[in-house]
Amino acid sequence: DLATALNNRGQIKYFRVEFAAAVEDYTAAIQCQPSFEVPYYNRGLVLYRLGCFDEAMKDFRKVLELNPQFEDAALSLKQAILDKEEKQKRGY
Repeated sequence: DLATALNNRGQIKYFRVEFAAAVEDYTAAIQCQPSFEVPYYNRGLVLYRLGCFDEAMKDFRKVLELNPQFEDAALSLKQAILDKEEKQKRGY
């Protein structure tokens, strides 16, 4: 389906370190199929790597809302929270 194809194209762009383009594809996949948790997770990973912790945490929480058993999302959420706290402690 279209949402899966957009997510997969986003993955290719992510591996090419084309983060902005990957986020666009993941967002398009989400718009196409809002109940599909995988593009939320993938977009969250890109946002996390870019240091956009609040946006990443929002995506990881959405994944867990859609699929509470998604363990990688739970781990990524915990890591994003820890990294955000560490960043705040250091003052940047």
